[in-house]
Amino acid sequence: MQKALVWDVEKGVLDKPLDQPWQTCTCLGNWHYDRGVYNDNRYKSAKTVISMLVDIVSKNGNMLLSVPVRGDGTIDEKEEKILSEIKAWLDINGEGIFETRPWEKTYGEGPSTLESKPLDGPGFNEGRTTPYTSEDIRFTTKDGYLYAHIMEWPEDDRVLIRSIKDTAIKSVKLLGGKSLSYRSTPDGLLVTLPKSKRPNDISATLKIKLL
Repeated sequence: MQKALVWDVEKGVLDKPLDQPWQTCTCLGNWHYDRGVYNDNRYKSAKTVISMLVDIVSKNGNMLLSVPVRGDGTIDEKEEKILSEIKAWLDINGEGIFETRPWEKTYGEGPSTLESKPLDGPGFNEGRTTPYTSEDIRFTTKDGYLYAHIMEWPEDDRVLIRSIKDTAIKSVKLLGGKSLSYRSTPDGLLVTLPKSKRPNDISATLKIKLL
């Protein structure tokens, strides 16, 4: 069945990549417009949506995001703000998302990859992951580049990519920024991020050219 159709995971994310493309369907609030969600500020934040998107794409998946509309077909100002923030992130980091493929070596690293997040029936495991840290990294590839998505900005402006070890590197660039300094260590690739002028507050994407 999964080879004949696209597997849709409702409000959930798989633990590991699949060889076949799959999809998550989720929404900012509820499937229908719910004034209570608006009043109680229970919409997913842009950061939550982006974190899910990056994790899903690194596992060969796609995200279908529903934005509930009011009876007159419009969305409210809180939804507009969230969508604006998502667009701002994609304007800078979309290169590492659109038309990419999973990295054959691994989809990611960090504490979050060690957690078990079993699906509840057709999905419904959203929100069961502990908050991401700067050690949590997801990978995508395109046109000979490896994109390392740092799920949380590190406090000391340095990130260690353990999955890139004993590998020759030609360049490392921060999307929305400039080329970065880096060095190979016995534990992995150590990259120094800018201390100021971050291109966004959600997460960082490194564009890495491997030799």
